[in-house]
Amino acid sequence: MGTDDLRPLAQPAARTTVKAVCPHDCPDTCAMEIDVENGVAVAVRGGDMPFTDNTLCTKVAKYLDRTYSPDRVLTPLRRVGPKGPGQGTWERISWDDALDTIAAKFGAIAADDPQGILPYSYAGTMGMISYASMDRRFFHRLGASLLERTICSSAGSAGIALTLGGSVGMDPEQVEDAKLIVIWGANPVVSNLHFWSRCQEAKRRGAKLVCIDPWRNQTAEKCHQWIPVMPGTDAAFALAVMHVIIGEKLHDADYVAQHTLGFEALQGRVAEWPPERAAAICGVDADVITAFAREYATAKPAAIRINYGMQRHHGGGMAVRTVTCLPALVGAWRDRSGGILLGTSGFYGLDHDALERPDLIRGNPRKVNMCSVGDALLEADPPIRAVYVYNSNPVAVAPDSAKVARGFAREDLFTVVHDIFLTDTCDYADIVLPSTTQLEQFDVHKSYGHLYVLANSPAIAPVGESKANAEVFRLLAKRMGFEEACFDDSDETVARQALGKSHPNMAGIDWDSLKEKGWQRLSVPENWAPFANGGFPTPSGKCEFYSETAKALGFDPLPTYTPPIENPVSNPVLAGNYPLAMISPPARHFLNSTFANLPFALALDREPKLDIHPDDAAARGIAAGDLVKVFNDRGALTIKARVTANARPGVVVAQSIWWKKLSPGGCNANEVTSQALTDMGRGATFYDCLVQVAKAG
Repeated sequence: MGTDDLRPLAQPAARTTVKAVCPHDCPDTCAMEIDVENGVAVAVRGGDMPFTDNTLCTKVAKYLDRTYSPDRVLTPLRRVGPKGPGQGTWERISWDDALDTIAAKFGAIAADDPQGILPYSYAGTMGMISYASMDRRFFHRLGASLLERTICSSAGSAGIALTLGGSVGMDPEQVEDAKLIVIWGANPVVSNLHFWSRCQEAKRRGAKLVCIDPWRNQTAEKCHQWIPVMPGTDAAFALAVMHVIIGEKLHDADYVAQHTLGFEALQGRVAEWPPERAAAICGVDADVITAFAREYATAKPAAIRINYGMQRHHGGGMAVRTVTCLPALVGAWRDRSGGILLGTSGFYGLDHDALERPDLIRGNPRKVNMCSVGDALLEADPPIRAVYVYNSNPVAVAPDSAKVARGFAREDLFTVVHDIFLTDTCDYADIVLPSTTQLEQFDVHKSYGHLYVLANSPAIAPVGESKANAEVFRLLAKRMGFEEACFDDSDETVARQALGKSHPNMAGIDWDSLKEKGWQRLSVPENWAPFANGGFPTPSGKCEFYSETAKALGFDPLPTYTPPIENPVSNPVLAGNYPLAMISPPARHFLNSTFANLPFALALDREPKLDIHPDDAAARGIAAGDLVKVFNDRGALTIKARVTANARPGVVVAQSIWWKKLSPGGCNANEVTSQALTDMGRGATFYDCLVQVAKAG
């Protein structure tokens, strides 16, 4: 569906400026400013929050293309005809009809067993109101199945907590004074722009930049050195690095003695990991590991930026735990520009219980893992009878995509999708509800990549008949007869509740002051080295090389290497049929599946592509530009080959996440990814994936 132009005609008028926040799943969580004339948003630019530095990425700089897209869903819709892409048609219905239908369906299922209802959401918008407030209250009160929201970061979060005590790390604003910056399993040029700008400043000041990644991505191209480890082998690399550092007595013995736990046990563990052993696993020369170890131990300050790509394999949690031991070993935490960063969310003190109200949960509902939704829709007992999808597009983004689509195609499954566009998941919906964009709603934001809290105020009225997430759940709660007072809370009341918890880092931050300024830094020092004197949020207060918590959970208490399930070394039988490891990092102008339907992004990223090393291509008779089939036992996709040494031998790279309906053959990279879960955190294993590649046709 579409319109000619969603921007109403307006007479010239003075501009007003509204403080806003980028809502998308990115560590930068940029401040934005929206210029408005006569109720029409006419300009979007970066706000003056210091980390944002008045700039936006190319995706969000085009945010008006999203808000005023002629392809927006503007009214509630009901399916007419069969489910599936290109199968049915849509008829316009009223909000009353839509809500009455949903309430009746949910009520009938709940009367039998409310666990038959499943919410499915993630980080399509990361504001606390839209992401995790009225929605959680509604489904908790209903007694619906609980969704394990683990598709992105849970393995890494669990792993880093075993070493450091939580999702904490260095202040990314300080990295420009580092002398060595290691970018490990990350691509900040694409997904962490404002951190990257500080890396460039450090480079101008003489810092060396090293990228450790299976793919010579856009960031690696701009670093001094690229170390192309095989996917899922980062922990083996880190163990060998520690072997060299301890063996050559390059560690900071004083910091280790005062602020770490379990050094002697660690010393015994890494003695088992000479560089030669790790080299055979990682696919890099032992001399490279040794040289890196010496350089990392002696550079002062040294910073490591890891990201969530590192933990998207079976041993992902342990990989993050192991790599996170490095800064304490060399005393990098002493410097404000040293340490390691995965995420900063553990420094915040928002009141998530007040937001989500877990006290409303009825009974003892089951948990359904979002990474295994394909199996859940097809095999759960008791069966899932209704799904409410918001802030996500599971048919495109969930692994083992063919199973996911088969599950959503069930004619006996009642599916509601609340979204801005008719996504791949909408192709299987019974009811589609029109959603607001960030320019049309209140929200409050924390970040996982800096130390600021931000407020989003609506710049314009909702376009068409769109409604925000929280408003829809308020309306559904009334129709379901929920009488708890919390379902009457306004968005601004919810924002105040989020900020109402007493926490030292939140001192001086309240909704009214935040809304006025747009952003406020956490109450921490300006030049902050959070663990210069220890004080880690672990049970011991130290960086835990040896973790009793890990032992109690059934994990190895020491850092170790947990190999991928699908790997030529750990699974040679499977590799006999499917010898290439595939990873599927984000395409530059998409953010997961967000923006992937907008003309500007499609024009820039053009078409799905598979990077394949020249040696691997030659062995298969593949030339640049050939259409190739990528396949394994789970499925297949057709994609155009790009023959390049940016993919290391033995690895192919399918940039994602393309909408299936906009991809050749209606398939994307998740046709071949697995529903298997990580070692800890029950996260997704997108990069634990062996495939074969052949010329198509």
